[in-house]
Amino acid sequence: MTEARPRISVVIVSYNVKAYLQQALHSLQRALQGISHEIFVVDNASVDGTVPMLRRRFPDVIVIENQENVGFGRANNQALARARGEFVVMINPDTVVQEDTFRKLLEFFERTPDAAAATCKIINPDGSFSVDCRHAIPTPMVAFWKVTGLSRLFPHSKIFGQYNLTYLDPDETYPVPAVSGSFMMVKRQVLEEVGFFDERFFMYCEDIDLCYRINLKGYKIYYVPTTQIIHYKGESTKKNNLDYVITFNRALYQFFQKYYASSYGFLIRWTIVLGIVLRGVFIFLRNFFRE
Repeated sequence: MTEARPRISVVIVSYNVKAYLQQALHSLQRALQGISHEIFVVDNASVDGTVPMLRRRFPDVIVIENQENVGFGRANNQALARARGEFVVMINPDTVVQEDTFRKLLEFFERTPDAAAATCKIINPDGSFSVDCRHAIPTPMVAFWKVTGLSRLFPHSKIFGQYNLTYLDPDETYPVPAVSGSFMMVKRQVLEEVGFFDERFFMYCEDIDLCYRINLKGYKIYYVPTTQIIHYKGESTKKNNLDYVITFNRALYQFFQKYYASSYGFLIRWTIVLGIVLRGVFIFLRNFFRE
């Protein structure tokens, strides 16, 4: 007899975040009580004892142990290929979900038949709203506002604030072009139609790429703030790190090359270079004057 399909498959990619991961799994177990589910953790060659901890403390979790860091997209795909749930949740290991998170989102999907994917409100550890939880699709112009810092200077502008949609009310529900891979709930049938993550993106922009392909198929993605999660090492802790700036902009360049290279090749290259230089100068000067 065929085993019943679980309602939700949860996929987590971990890399040297054992303490955060334990906390995330405990919150997931509480939130998934009474909901048929399976949880995958794909470990990208952590050296902090993550895998032994998982086998000892969370025997019901399906562990996929990689011998090297294969990147976020490829690691997710390893679990997505095995996931059987009606819905698939991709979530970062440094998060804590509320006890009502999955029930609220399942209720939303039930009353919103055109929803293919959704995220909830994401909160930083200090209680502030994580603007990175929803996005526009980064056309070269939208990306230019972000990499030059204009989106941060004028967050409520419908022009400059497009990348993170910061001109929209964070307490209202609405469709958005893209959501963050730190928490993304997607119908399994939609993933099967549009495909999994593009493994050419090692880190960053693979979530935007997936959402863009969902858009291209005519499906809708929603931001649903009726429930929330905490993201401990999110955008607030990365934005002033030069390594992050370089890695993110490199991924953004890959995204542009995939979709816009034939029309905006020269503009794309200089947008990315300008963004890295401006942000790098800002970080250097800030650190210099702090010292």
